[in-house]
Amino acid sequence: MDNDQRNRDSIDDDLYEELDEEELYELVEQEREKALARARENKNRKPRPPFPKWVFWLIAAAMLLNVISLIPRTFSIPAIDFLISSAQLSTQDDIQAYKESVVVIETEDSRGTGFSISADGTIITNHHVVEDEESVTVAYPEEGLFSGDVVASYPSVDLAVLDVSGEQMPHLELADKATFEPGDEQVYFIGNPIRFSGIANKGRVLDRLELSGWEKPVVMMEAPVYRGSSGSPVINQNGKVIGIVFATLHHDTHGRVGLFIPIEYYHNQHG
Repeated sequence: MDNDQRNRDSIDDDLYEELDEEELYELVEQEREKALARARENKNRKPRPPFPKWVFWLIAAAMLLNVISLIPRTFSIPAIDFLISSAQLSTQDDIQAYKESVVVIETEDSRGTGFSISADGTIITNHHVVEDEESVTVAYPEEGLFSGDVVASYPSVDLAVLDVSGEQMPHLELADKATFEPGDEQVYFIGNPIRFSGIANKGRVLDRLELSGWEKPVVMMEAPVYRGSSGSPVINQNGKVIGIVFATLHHDTHGRVGLFIPIEYYHNQHG
């Protein structure tokens, strides 16, 4: 088997799943509906003053722990941890601010992630998320829905650029280059895995990796990456984007890893 064939077998551009997404989604929705019903019941009983934001996230984490108890043991616990981790991380002011710039990108056949990099609505995502499309639907967490035009695409590095022609849009700051300490650098990434939106998680950067068919190396990270995370920004401890999630791979040493495109590849192509 040649290198190209092995590469196609091992790399998953659509990312991987270790759980039944429909069943997990239904379980989480059931718990959410129960919590809303309890809240409505309590509200009808007696008005209460607003509670602090940290209480909301504590309740969210408790709900997710309750979901775990309902899920058959055949499900992978790490596959559920990413939801709990997101609830915990989302209590941080910096993570909340980052999430405002991360968008859902939808076409007729797919759903992925992108992120805004300018106040006028320039968005970066993966080429494979918007492949063969001229325009897509873009949803910001706060600003709502926009029509996004695909203004540039770079298949060789799996990147694409969209424009929603907005004003004063939230956006992330790009690093000049993906610099890190291999095996020790902690990063955040935010995306729309499975059918959820705005899920924040953290990972550990492992090292650069040469891929067959790529002229330049990509970067591996140990992180819970799932379907729909394509196009997620990888953010360093200084709050700057150092890469874009695009695939997963089974590595001989590290097992399942997430792969991201170093941000300098965007600068080189679009600069």
